[in-house]
Amino acid sequence: MFSLGFFKGQPNDYIIKFVGGKVRRQGQGLAFLYFKPNTQIVAVPTSTQDAGFIFNEITNNFQAVTIQGQFTYRIYDPGQAATLLNFTYDPQHKRYVSVDPDKLPQRITNIIQMETRREILQRSLEETLRDAQTIAGLALERIRTQALLESLGVEVLSIYFVSAKPTPEVAKALEAQYRETLLRQADEAIYARRAAAVEEERKIKENEQNTEITLEQQRQQLITLQGDNARQEAEYQGQALEITGEHKANAATRELAVYQSTDPRLLLALALTQLGNNADRIGNLTITTEMLAAILNGPLQEQGR
Repeated sequence: MFSLGFFKGQPNDYIIKFVGGKVRRQGQGLAFLYFKPNTQIVAVPTSTQDAGFIFNEITNNFQAVTIQGQFTYRIYDPGQAATLLNFTYDPQHKRYVSVDPDKLPQRITNIIQMETRREILQRSLEETLRDAQTIAGLALERIRTQALLESLGVEVLSIYFVSAKPTPEVAKALEAQYRETLLRQADEAIYARRAAAVEEERKIKENEQNTEITLEQQRQQLITLQGDNARQEAEYQGQALEITGEHKANAATRELAVYQSTDPRLLLALALTQLGNNADRIGNLTITTEMLAAILNGPLQEQGR
């Protein structure tokens, strides 16, 4: 009675039942009664599994680099995997009877490392750090195309490189170089900003000077125009005065021409009469005898002759 047992496999496990060294049943997630003394149970997990890795490599410029990552795989051919690795399961203690199932991730890691090394040896340290994910993709593609895991009945679904790091000393040197580059770029940006500010200030001063020159030119034109206008006005006023003087002289001449045939003594009498009429407007008037004699005798002498 105690020699009989009941086994119930997980849905994601491929179960192979061996009785007397021969396969009696196999399939996904089987459940069955078995006779313990002559029955062996093989349980191959077919679900996807994740495994991490870390390994050190050398670039083509002889620099050490540490690659850390993760890959996802699954066993697509449980029968093939079971022929190469021992997946015998102990239902009583619920564990594998060997460490072979734990060796499978390491075997896959070795193949990934081999293909990764092939890519890193073609690159420098800087290129390796820059192209880490590209290297992971190339390694995965080569593993698939060359069917490197086909003998294990395993396929790798994805490979990711979490980090790619140089040695601490080299990392500090690269950081220092990059830091100096950033500082130099920052200085160049500051210089460019200062130069732009100086250029803008020069443009502003140049615009101010051009404005002042334009204003002075306009002022010069205004002064010249005002001078020309003043000169023309003066010339016109002079011409007007000259014309007015000539008119007055001609008018006086015409006015005096009426008295050319009049007796001088009569004119003198009229003049004295006008003086008498306007005596209140005259302050002082001195008429000497010599003046009267010169006026009276002159014309009389002319007539006597």
